[in-house]
Amino acid sequence: MGAEQHRRAAQRSLRMQSGFTLIELMIVVAVVAILAAIAYPAYTDSIRKARRSEAIAALGALQQAQERYRSDETTYAGSLDDLRAPKPSTPTPGGYYTLAVSGESATGYTATATAQGSQAKDSNCTPMKVVADKGNISYTPDGCWKK
Repeated sequence: MGAEQHRRAAQRSLRMQSGFTLIELMIVVAVVAILAAIAYPAYTDSIRKARRSEAIAALGALQQAQERYRSDETTYAGSLDDLRAPKPSTPTPGGYYTLAVSGESATGYTATATAQGSQAKDSNCTPMKVVADKGNISYTPDGCWKK
């Protein structure tokens, strides 16, 4: 084989390898789709977990407001409107939770943060509650509170 034939064979080989085949492209698209199918649910779950901090902060502010109210009164406040400033807003600043107070008495109350909108898909952690009863405080659901 002469030098000219080697050169032509090399040029033909380069032309054939200069692009992707349809099968190679389909394999790449399939791999990307599989990765996206795994990554997107994990991403949305992480977002929901991060938004729980908004409920935790709001319930903490509500607890403080209840203690300020109780220091001047003989009972805890029965609604958010009864609390004195600064008091938590409902819905929370991001709009992911609404707050409520129930079961108020001279010795305790229940504060609840209920998820709204897209956060409502966080079904394991809605509603989040703080129950104060005779100096004991419990947080439910247990797995939703970072400790």
